[in-house]
Amino acid sequence: MSAMFRITLPDGSVREVAPGTTPADVAAAIGPGLAKAAIAARIDGEVRDLSRPFDGDTNLALVTMKDECDALELARHDFAHVLAEAVQHLFPGTQITFGPATEDGFYYDFAPKERPFTDEDLPAIEAEMRRIIARNEPFVREVWSREQLIDTWQRQGETFKAEWAAELPDGEELTIYRQGAWLDMCRGPHMPTTGRLDPVAFKLTRVSGAYWRGDQNNAMLSRIYGTGWLNKKQLDQHLFRLEEAAKRDHRKIGQEMDLFHLQSEAQGSVFWHPKGFILWRQLEAYMRRRLDAAGYAEVKTPQLMDARQWEQSGHWGKYRENMFVVPDEVPNVEDEGAVLSGEGDLMALKPMNCPAHVLIFRQGIKSYRDLPIRMAEFGCCHRNEPHGALHGIMRVRQFTQDDAHIFVREDQLIDEVRAFCDLLDSVYKDLGFDSYAIKLALRPDKRFGSEEMWDWSEQSLRDAVKATGRDTAEYGWEELPGEGAFYAPKLEFHLTDAIGRTWQVGTIQTDTVLPERLDASYVGADGERHRPIMLHRAILGTFERFIGILIEHHAGRFPLWLSPVQAVVATIVSDADDYASQVAAELANAGIRVETDLRNEKINYKVREHSLAKVPVLLVVGKREADEGSVAVRRLGSQGQEVLSLAEAIERLKAEATPPDLL
Repeated sequence: MSAMFRITLPDGSVREVAPGTTPADVAAAIGPGLAKAAIAARIDGEVRDLSRPFDGDTNLALVTMKDECDALELARHDFAHVLAEAVQHLFPGTQITFGPATEDGFYYDFAPKERPFTDEDLPAIEAEMRRIIARNEPFVREVWSREQLIDTWQRQGETFKAEWAAELPDGEELTIYRQGAWLDMCRGPHMPTTGRLDPVAFKLTRVSGAYWRGDQNNAMLSRIYGTGWLNKKQLDQHLFRLEEAAKRDHRKIGQEMDLFHLQSEAQGSVFWHPKGFILWRQLEAYMRRRLDAAGYAEVKTPQLMDARQWEQSGHWGKYRENMFVVPDEVPNVEDEGAVLSGEGDLMALKPMNCPAHVLIFRQGIKSYRDLPIRMAEFGCCHRNEPHGALHGIMRVRQFTQDDAHIFVREDQLIDEVRAFCDLLDSVYKDLGFDSYAIKLALRPDKRFGSEEMWDWSEQSLRDAVKATGRDTAEYGWEELPGEGAFYAPKLEFHLTDAIGRTWQVGTIQTDTVLPERLDASYVGADGERHRPIMLHRAILGTFERFIGILIEHHAGRFPLWLSPVQAVVATIVSDADDYASQVAAELANAGIRVETDLRNEKINYKVREHSLAKVPVLLVVGKREADEGSVAVRRLGSQGQEVLSLAEAIERLKAEATPPDLL
C-alpha cells in the first residue's frame, strides 16, 4: 500500500488521503455544501484545479466565490477560453494565439481567416459564449509532450501556436486544457466547468489590432477585449465606472477647459495653454511652499549628461532602452554626407534626477552633523516610451517630477520616512484625496546590492510605516514581492479617486547602491568616511500625470484655489458693461483670477458656456446690480443664485481661494 499524504487544512486539522486523491474529494468529504461551493484549491499558496491530484503532503485551502481575488482571476481566465472557442465556432479557420486575464477582464488575440473582426461581431460572439457556458463543459487538464503539442497544432492549421510550442523548453511540464472538444495550451488553473461562470457577468467591449508577439514586423492580429466579473451586479458597477470615467476623461475636459493639447510634432510632450499652465503653477507653488516648510533645499540640474555618468550610476545597463541618447558632436551642415559621423561621444537626456543630486552632494566635505540633507527638484526628465504606450498627459515622454532625495545616516532613516509619510498624507488631503493605500514593493530578481542590504532596507520601511500607525487594513497595507526597483525596495502610495479607481502616485525608496556607485560619503563622528543612505521620494510623481488624475478626480471642477479661472463676471445687458469691468478689477486686486463676459448674448447662453468650461463662480450683473453695488453669485452645478454686496462677495471668494496650506 502506498504511503498516505497528510493534508493540513486552514483550521490546523489534518486529513490523511491516498495518492490520487484530489482537493474535490476532500471538499466532498467535508460536506456537500463545500463541495458545491469550491471552485479551486490553494496548495501551499499556489492556486490549482480542484481535480488535480495531490502530489505529497501539503497545506490545503479550498477557494470559493467568496475568495473574490482568486475567483475573479479564475473567472476571467475561463471567460478568455470560452471567448476563443466561440470565435472559432462562428468563424471557422480563425487561428488562436494568446488570451490572458487582465486587471478588469480578459482579451484574446486571433488571426482571422478572411477579415479582421469588428465591434459589429461582438453581439454574436457574446451569444455563442453564453451557449458554451450553458453546456457546462468540464475544464480538463492534460500533460502533453512538446512533440504532441507541435503535431496537434500543425494538423489543426494553428501556425502561431505551433511556432510557440516549438520554442518551449525541453523537460518542462506542458499542459493543455479541454472544454468539450475545444482545447488550448494553458498553465491553468481553471474552475471545474464552464457552467460556474455567470452568463450575464461579462461583456465584450472592443476590438483592436495587435501584432503577433508584440513585434510590428510580425502579422497583425485581431484582439477582442472583454470585461468579466462574478455576477451581474459587479458587471453593472464596472460599466457605470467606465461610463463615468469617459465623462471625466482628462483629454476631453482638458479641451473643454482649454488647458492643453497634444500633437504629433512632439510625441509624448504636452503643449500647456495659459489656463492649463495657471493650474500647473498653482500646484507647483503649493508644493514648493510645503517643501520649504519641511526643510528641503531646491536645486536645478542639467538635462544632458555624459553616457559615462549613466554607466557609473548603473542606469546605462538597466535602463538604456528608455533613454534618449544624443551624440556629442556638431552636425554636418553641408548638403553632402551624413548629418552625424557616428564618432561623437554619447550623452543622454536624463530620465531621472538622482545621479545629478549625488553629484551635488559630493561637492565639498559633508559631516554627519550636516545630515539629513533634503534636496528637491522640479526636474524635467525624458523617457523614451513607445508611441503605443502614450496616453494623453497620463503617460508622456517629457515630464516634470516633484522629485527629492534625502541623504541620511542609518539612525535617521525611520524618522525621515515617517516625516515623509505625514507630509504626503497632508498633501493628498489638501488636494481632495481622502483615501490611499500603502504598498511595500520588495526585491526584484535582477538587482544590485547584498541580501543583507535588502533585508535591512525592507525592514526599515516596514518599521517606518508602523511608526506612523499606517501599516493597517485601513491604509490597504500590503507587501508586493519582486516589485521593487533594481537598486532599492520602495513604499508605493496608491490614491483612490472619486469613482473608486486607484492610481500609484507617491513613492519613497531606500537606496544604498547609488551612493556606493557614485562614491558619495560623509565624515562620521569617528572621523572615518561613511556612505549615506539615499531616500528617493516623490509625492505627486509627475506633474503631468498628477494633473490628469486631478482633472478626472474632480471632473474638472477644481477647488477654487486651483481653478485656472476662479470667476467670470457676466453682463445681462450692455448698460452694465462698465460696472462689470469695475467688479472684475476689484476682484483682480483681491487676488482672484477673473475674466469678464460682455458679449451681446443671452445670460442663459453665457451660463451654459461657462458651466461647460467648469468656471466655479459666475457673477451676474445687470442694471439693478450696477445701481445697488451688488452681484448675483451663481455656483457651478447650482440652479440658484445668491445676491451679495460686492464687498461681501469679494471677502467670501478671497477666503475660498486661499490655498489650504495658507489658511
